[in-house]
Amino acid sequence: MAVMTSNAYSQYANNRILTASPAELTLMLYDGAIKFCNIAIMGIETGNIQKAHDNIMKVQRIIEEFQITLNFDYPIANDFNNVYNYLLRRLRDANMTKDKEILEEVNTHIHTMRDTWKEVMKLTSH
Repeated sequence: MAVMTSNAYSQYANNRILTASPAELTLMLYDGAIKFCNIAIMGIETGNIQKAHDNIMKVQRIIEEFQITLNFDYPIANDFNNVYNYLLRRLRDANMTKDKEILEEVNTHIHTMRDTWKEVMKLTSH
């Protein structure tokens, strides 16, 4: 039964991704970054350095993906690029030192960006 439930969830998650709009995919990436940041913090708290490292790298890849997709035709892209560079620098620092306070700071920034993105989605969906 557990295998069926797991497969059903996987199918649901895959369908959700395949049918998501670009805005929804962006929101999913923010949510993923927050989740992986939380898992990395737990890894540090429990002394599981590999878990911390693996999940910090996942957060970095998501931030790098955001950075790659910036459209520099719009001046605001430079501001986002600066924020992403800062977050990537802080993530590298956190990974080298396994400092959970740095990850908590990064997580706060990602939460703010995610919440702002949700507001933009609400405003543009009408």
